[in-house]
Amino acid sequence: MVLHLAASLEIPLRERNGLLLAAGFSPAYAESSLDAPLMAPIREALDQLLSAHDPFPAVVVDRYWNLVLANSGVLTLVEGIHDELLRPPINVLRATLHPSGLAPRIENLGEYSRHLLGRLRRQIFLTGDSDLGELFGELAAFPGVRVGEDEEAHLDPNQVVLPIRVRAGSQILSFFTMISTLGTALDLTLADLAMESFFPADEMTSRALREKANGPR
Repeated sequence: MVLHLAASLEIPLRERNGLLLAAGFSPAYAESSLDAPLMAPIREALDQLLSAHDPFPAVVVDRYWNLVLANSGVLTLVEGIHDELLRPPINVLRATLHPSGLAPRIENLGEYSRHLLGRLRRQIFLTGDSDLGELFGELAAFPGVRVGEDEEAHLDPNQVVLPIRVRAGSQILSFFTMISTLGTALDLTLADLAMESFFPADEMTSRALREKANGPR
C-alpha cells in the first residue's frame, strides 16, 4: 500500500524508502556505486550517449546537480569559469549561475535562471530535501538571478522553446536542452541520474561547434 501510494504521487525512490522505514518496513530500493560491476551496462550506455552527442554539450548529473559524466562538447560552456567552481564535486547549477561561472556569458540570464530555479523548486517540492533547499537559497542570491516572478510575462510568443544564449567570443551560441532519465530504474543511484543534452537552436550555433571540433570545412 505504501509503495502504491508513493508511485501514484510520483514520489522519488529515495523518499519511498523513507516512507517504508517510517511505516515499519524495510527499504525496497538498494543504492549501488556507479562503478560497481553490475552497473557496467549502464555506464557503457551513458558513455555512448554522451559520445554520440558530440560536438554538442551533454552532461549527466546526480540528485544534487553534481556532475557525474560529461562529453567534450561541454568545454565550450566551461571556458572562462573560475577554477574553484570546476573542482570536484562540480555543481552544474552553481557553475552556471555563479558570477564567476557561466553567468556573465549568458545573454538571457534572467529568464534562463528563472527556468532553472523553477525546476529546482519542483524537485524540492517532490523530495523535501533540505540540502536542495540550501542550494536554492544560495543560487537565488546570485546577482542577475531571477526567481518567483511571473514567467509568462517574459516569454516571447514566437519561441517554441526557451533557449540559453551564451556569448563565445564575437558569437552568440543558442541552445535548447532535453532531459533524459532511466525509465525503469530500481536503484537509488540510477534513479537520481539525469542527462541534459544541449542542442543547437540555430544553424550558426551548429556550424560553429562543428567547425570548432573538426576545423573549418
